[in-house]
Amino acid sequence: MTYLLDTHVWLWQLQGTGKLGLKVRELLAGGDQELWLSSISIWEILILSEKKKIRLADDPITWIYKALRLSPVKEVSVSIEIAIKSRGIPLPHQDPADRFLAATALVHDLILLTCDEMLLECKAIQTRDARD
Repeated sequence: MTYLLDTHVWLWQLQGTGKLGLKVRELLAGGDQELWLSSISIWEILILSEKKKIRLADDPITWIYKALRLSPVKEVSVSIEIAIKSRGIPLPHQDPADRFLAATALVHDLILLTCDEMLLECKAIQTRDARD
C-alpha cells in the first residue's frame, strides 16, 4: 500500500506521542509500506511553529531537515494539477493544507493517513484513520 501522511500523523510518528493507533504505529514502523509526505506539510509545520501551536526540539528548519533524514518518506511536491484539483475537492471548509493534501492523494492515487474527521469523511479520496 502507498500512503500519504497527514501533517499531524508525520509529527506524531516522529515525536512518538502515542496518539496514533497500534495498527498504524505498526504500519509506519514496518518497511513494507511506501510513505509519502507532501511539501505542503512542511509549509504547515512552519506555520504551526510560528503560531506556537506545536513545539519542536530545534528551530523549525533544523528540525524539518533532521526529521526528513530520519523518516522514510518520499516527497511529493505541489503541482499545477494538484493546485487545480484542490479547489474541486468536496470538503466543508477552505483550509488550504487539507485541500492540498486531499488533492495530492487524489492525483497520485494515495491513501491519506489521517485522523481529521472532515478528511476521513471525504468520499473523493481514499483514507485510513490513523487512530486505528
